[in-house]
Amino acid sequence: MKLYHGTNTDIETINLSQGLRYKDFGKGFYATPDRATAVRMAQKRARLFGGTATLITYELDELVFRSDLEIKRFPEKASVEWFLFVDANRDRKNSAPVHKYDIVIGPIANDGVVLQLTNYHEGIYSPEQAAQLLQDKYLDQQYYFGTEKALVYLHKINAETV
Repeated sequence: MKLYHGTNTDIETINLSQGLRYKDFGKGFYATPDRATAVRMAQKRARLFGGTATLITYELDELVFRSDLEIKRFPEKASVEWFLFVDANRDRKNSAPVHKYDIVIGPIANDGVVLQLTNYHEGIYSPEQAAQLLQDKYLDQQYYFGTEKALVYLHKINAETV
């Protein structure tokens, strides 16, 4: 399976310590099966931080799904469990990681999700109501790699300027 990573520079070797802590699924390396999503990410990153919009293509070895890795797969649509998982990972009060999964697969929290997280924190919606409001929205998918064991199954194929 092909996965894409959009960034502002080519990456020879993935360094998990360079990931940002308060992302959807925690500190790690993120990729998406959707090329267009990764291209948008690359262009946004280059616009914000400089560098060159770069799309890196990886092959995910399907054997990963028969391995002993801890893998969490959320449904493609918003669910209460996913919503609360993203909220916990993004919560800056949590100084320690909130999970021990090697790989997490699920929707990307876009601006609409961030709005519902805010509404949840302000007491406007319950997690169930917020997730229900997001049910009809298509959310791009992402793969999170949080351990070196997980990265063994991810092989770089190509890097290109986009």
